[in-house]
Amino acid sequence: MFCAKLCALMKRALDRDVNTPSPYPGIFAFELDFGGTLRCIPMSVRMKLDQTGIKLSLKQWSKLPAEGRRQLVERPCDDPALIESYKQYLISLIEGVTQTSVELTPLDDAPPWANPTVVPERIGAWARNLGVASPSREQWASLTQLQRFALFKLTRPGHSNDNFIPAMREFCVLR
Repeated sequence: MFCAKLCALMKRALDRDVNTPSPYPGIFAFELDFGGTLRCIPMSVRMKLDQTGIKLSLKQWSKLPAEGRRQLVERPCDDPALIESYKQYLISLIEGVTQTSVELTPLDDAPPWANPTVVPERIGAWARNLGVASPSREQWASLTQLQRFALFKLTRPGHSNDNFIPAMREFCVLR
């Protein structure tokens, strides 16, 4: 049963075309089937959530107005002042729209995906399990921080992660 699921997952991933760049800034091509409508939380926002230490459920996300979701994609969050500004905006948006309190998560000062010199073992193991090569150290170092984050998140245990191979292709680490 597991092998059949894995084969089906690989076929879907290999059949997807992600060679066309995304027309939406902040959303990868492999996310377009759901990211273009902002129905699901795009990787760029997920990374910002990790940077701010805020947990946002899909239920909360879906209650946010389209303009608020778009702002969460587009607003910068890449230095301490911008991270704090993003965090305050997100807290006010969540509490104001969903009438729920914000759940905070611990910040990771050195997440495995942030180190451009070491490919996390979890990524290597995931790639091997799918029968593809892991990114080389040179390929890993050439990726943006957001691309490394996305690949790492796409190897989470307990998730289908069927966008891993399309993401590897989009980032030019798998041909």
